[in-house]
Amino acid sequence: MNRSKNNNKAFSCPHRLKGRKKHFVIIIIISSILVSCTSHDHPDKTIFHYNESSGLASLDPAFAKNKMVMWAVHQLYNTLVENDSNMQVAPSLAKHWDISADNLAFTFYLREDVYFMDDECFPNGKGRRLTAQDVEYSFKRIVDKNTASPGAWIFNNRVDPLNAFTALNDSVFQLRLAKPFQSILGILSMQYCSIIPKEAVERYGNDFRRHPVGSGPFSFVAWEEGQALILKKNEHYFEKDADGKQLPYLDGIKVSFFDSKATEFLEFQQDRLDFIDDIDPSFKDEVLTKTGTLKKQWEGKIGLQKHPYLNIEYLGILMDTDNELVKNSPLRLQKIRQAINYGFDRRKMMLYLRNSIGIAAESGFVPCGLPSFDSVAVRGYHYDPAKARQLLAEAGFANGNNLPAIKLLTIPIYGDLATYIANELQQTGITVQVEVLQKSLLMEQTAKSQALFFRGSWIADYPDAENYLGVFYSKNPAPPNYTRYKNMAYDLLYEKALAEKNDSSRYKLYQQMDQLIIDDAPVVPLWYDMAIHLVHTNITNFSANSLNLLELRRVKKASLSP
Repeated sequence: MNRSKNNNKAFSCPHRLKGRKKHFVIIIIISSILVSCTSHDHPDKTIFHYNESSGLASLDPAFAKNKMVMWAVHQLYNTLVENDSNMQVAPSLAKHWDISADNLAFTFYLREDVYFMDDECFPNGKGRRLTAQDVEYSFKRIVDKNTASPGAWIFNNRVDPLNAFTALNDSVFQLRLAKPFQSILGILSMQYCSIIPKEAVERYGNDFRRHPVGSGPFSFVAWEEGQALILKKNEHYFEKDADGKQLPYLDGIKVSFFDSKATEFLEFQQDRLDFIDDIDPSFKDEVLTKTGTLKKQWEGKIGLQKHPYLNIEYLGILMDTDNELVKNSPLRLQKIRQAINYGFDRRKMMLYLRNSIGIAAESGFVPCGLPSFDSVAVRGYHYDPAKARQLLAEAGFANGNNLPAIKLLTIPIYGDLATYIANELQQTGITVQVEVLQKSLLMEQTAKSQALFFRGSWIADYPDAENYLGVFYSKNPAPPNYTRYKNMAYDLLYEKALAEKNDSSRYKLYQQMDQLIIDDAPVVPLWYDMAIHLVHTNITNFSANSLNLLELRRVKKASLSP
């Protein structure tokens, strides 16, 4: 991703916005009234500061394919539904919804007090009410080939090809599916599904990516790419807190784009950033103990947040028995795959190599943080070298005799983890040779079924276990089915779960599927990830969530003590 290198200077270059006199004025106003980039000169204004070291490609929800865009879009727009703190689907723009008896029609009844921000794309510059027609337009735009949205997959082969999206009137919207797919509600909470006004897209064209017009808690002020993004409180936002006070509490948001994690950490130490997402390995040991707590010199000065994050790190094993790589490999044998799963200590790995950031994956492929997760219902692998040796003997390779070496493909940042696993497995008689590849090459080889044993990860797009279990559905290509796993019993359970309305019944089906995966062992689960934040002590109501989505509606910021 191309971006300008930041040089720690204040956001003071409005003249570089060629041909944008109005943006020039806005930047001057906001810089002087709301934001001081080098110091907090306006204590009467509460501006939340964070950094995006990887830059920002777009503010168009149709291109919300990564964390950077998703975080910004979430402040500017709303979706029909959202996820509560327990990752359950909850109302947002839709007050409630009905599902037809055949599970094909989802009818949403919209709030009537939601307005788009004031913008020149509307008559007299006055923001208008958001309607069901806007929902219809937004969803049709996602699947429109002319939009070229990377999010088109969310509806492909899932919605009715002829009559998918319909505004029944101004406040009622209906979505029709091609076949039952209960997880569609989770998909509708994704930032791709943010509701936008047609007028803005038509007025700004390609420039809509940098001129968002939304209904969210914050409204757009200015974005100088590579320097800063500035948002301000949406004074007309529809949500209120339990006491009837309008949200958000913050006056604004300022996003910087320092591309150095060391610079980001220094800015945080000097109180110029309010929080940091994740801790760079280069200073992880400076901040955290091996057990994942703050070191004493940091206690009381900053806060540490750790929360389950819907990402699993794993090793994948190619299962296509027609592939020559598989035919000649001991990994074609279930007991060898199971022996690998028993043959290394995940908990020790987390302690010494990860500073306890994450949870040893001793249950299924579905990570903790999802409502359906149950470590009792799905029993995974724990460290048991004796069991590993027993399985090797049963497979015909007692003590590892005559067992060919197995090559494990990984990427540079996980080289130490792969080496650790290889050393552990060596003690049980399994020889693993670690080969480090660039990420792009490894992804290419896994997609083409050219990688027999490989490191992988899977981050949830939406908070439903189906997002993980679809990875092993035999009718899915690679991606997502990189292992080429095929099991008829599994497929039947998967198809049954897609049509199941009752959550608890669907969760039981998910757990049965997850146990099948663990028993067949096409993967070696390593750990369930954690979102980890460093937060200044004057920030309150700042809570982490399993999607690691930046939630600022209820955040409060007090003055830092001198």
